[in-house]
Amino acid sequence: MIPEPVRSCDAPPAAVGNRLIVDDLQFTLKRSLRRRTLQITVERSGELVLSSPPDVEESRLEAFVLEKRFWIYTKLAEKEQLRRCVPSKEYVDGEGFLYLGRSYRLRLVDGQCVPVKLLHGRFLLRRDWVAEGRNHLIQWYSNRAKEWLWNKAQEYLTRMEVKPAGIKVQDLGYRWGSCGKGDWLYFHWKTILLPAHIAEYVVVHELAHLHQPHHTPEFWQRVERAMPDFERRKIWWCLTLT
Repeated sequence: MIPEPVRSCDAPPAAVGNRLIVDDLQFTLKRSLRRRTLQITVERSGELVLSSPPDVEESRLEAFVLEKRFWIYTKLAEKEQLRRCVPSKEYVDGEGFLYLGRSYRLRLVDGQCVPVKLLHGRFLLRRDWVAEGRNHLIQWYSNRAKEWLWNKAQEYLTRMEVKPAGIKVQDLGYRWGSCGKGDWLYFHWKTILLPAHIAEYVVVHELAHLHQPHHTPEFWQRVERAMPDFERRKIWWCLTLT
């Protein structure tokens, strides 16, 4: 687990211009007359932004950051894990590719009717489609993800009292999943690369959003009722980064 930084009396929060530093966290500070509350945003790049009314003192900003510190570390770790989930690969014999948390070796083959398939513990890719190997593998992942994630969602529909319209699998950038209009669930195709129990948590997380769009106490209570050990799964990203 990522250790919480030890605060020192000799190292108070520092605000320089539009920057705020609290322990090892550095924020772009945006003050606005139109804002009435404090808000932390983790940008796609990983940059931290703290939005604030103009008259909030630095001590209050620091307290807010410390209160939200676990959430900040979790979000930063999620983004890093998603970025690292599919490193640059070579489509050659013996290269490893993830599927539900396990690594499978690639074998180039001739005379296969489909571009990619998983057989006897190996990914098989047609040799004449190596140039488009990444696209073919992403399509394979997307197809598997749609089936696996939907079947997993069915296991929770009754206990979570939800009826999603269906799921769509695509590239969601830095998000693992989202809940869209019409009760559609969206998942990043990389979700199928995660260990099964973590991918399952992503499913439960998005199902809970069908009731509550924000991460309120009620939201987390719904997640916990459906998955009592969700906290252990939730911090998996942190554990994998140490």
